[in-house]
Amino acid sequence: MPRLAASISYNTNMNNNKVFVIDDDLSVRKGLMRLLTAAGLDALDFATVKKFKDSLESGISGCVLLDIRMPGISGEELVAAMKNCGSNLSIIIVSADDDQEARELAKDIGAVGFFRKPVDGAALLDTISWNLRRGQ
Repeated sequence: MPRLAASISYNTNMNNNKVFVIDDDLSVRKGLMRLLTAAGLDALDFATVKKFKDSLESGISGCVLLDIRMPGISGEELVAAMKNCGSNLSIIIVSADDDQEARELAKDIGAVGFFRKPVDGAALLDTISWNLRRGQ
């Protein structure tokens, strides 16, 4: 019998870990937020990299779910901004594009995971959980 992602409890938010969803597609953001909150994760969503970048604070722990191809600020700029404010957030790419260019970009920015939309919810939650535990 397949596991239902909504019934999985990860309890990784005990140490103030947050999951940040950055995607310009509202329906994707809503779907990911439902999945994350149902799993008991503390999650926030942003429509643009700029909005997320403007909200960055030092000392935040967790991970970022990032659509790799969005208008505006690039993934490399985001990584630089995260390093400048002392952020230790890991990046997981969630993209509609699964081509060599997208995978190279993910590798260049140091992404710890790459998922093609539509995302396998259980696999994504496992990757998030592993990264949050690793960052503790």
